[in-house]
Amino acid sequence: MLAIILFFVLHWYLSLFAQSFFHHRYAAHKAFTMGKGWERFFFIYSYITQGSSYMSPRVYGIMHRIHHAYTDTEDDPHSPAYDKNIMAMMWRTSITYVNIMYGRMEVEERFTKNVPNWGWFDRWGNTWYSRILWSAVYIWFYVVFAPSAWWYLLIPVHIVMGPVHGVIINWFAHKYGHVNFETDNTSKNLFKVDWLMLGEGYHNNHHKFPSRTNFAAKRGEFDPIYPVIVLLLKLKVIRVTTVPVKAQSVHS
Repeated sequence: MLAIILFFVLHWYLSLFAQSFFHHRYAAHKAFTMGKGWERFFFIYSYITQGSSYMSPRVYGIMHRIHHAYTDTEDDPHSPAYDKNIMAMMWRTSITYVNIMYGRMEVEERFTKNVPNWGWFDRWGNTWYSRILWSAVYIWFYVVFAPSAWWYLLIPVHIVMGPVHGVIINWFAHKYGHVNFETDNTSKNLFKVDWLMLGEGYHNNHHKFPSRTNFAAKRGEFDPIYPVIVLLLKLKVIRVTTVPVKAQSVHS
């Protein structure tokens, strides 16, 4: 049982780190830069940790930029305001993702500028062969280590881990929670201390300050990924491109 719990927790947080650090803060917002070698490293890291729900950093970056430009409008790739339920929103998001991935949708140049791109790698990660292979790995792990068949109910969560993370923010953080800052959209903060979503739950903060490396903004809030960013800055793995690190925290 311990092996299953540990596996689930590691998959949840390691894949979420890839999405928040690499796809969101780097690919979409360019809150920091990194060399090509480190970029390829995080491509591979994302593929390993996201597995069957691997998302192209390029496509994610484009979609998220569109989301910020058209939040809560009919052009938003994922908005509770234009979808009747979670499944409808997820379906529309997936269609938009596939259309961008395979060039079936015209995208404004401003959304494609400087997004990371590793063509053949992304194409492989988005094949059904890759997704089925990773799904088989998850099933094998549960067959070997699960103490009973009831634990198999967690397997679908592993298979669609990325979309699960996405829907928590894209649906719930636009419907529920509290507001720190007035914005022109429905973004809200889900938590006061966001351990569950590694800072992504500070969605209202993020819509107010999209390019900040630290998603926490007020006293008592904590973004678990921000200390990692500070460490990577000190190790010269990344370089901040927006405001100085010391100016990232805003207390009120």
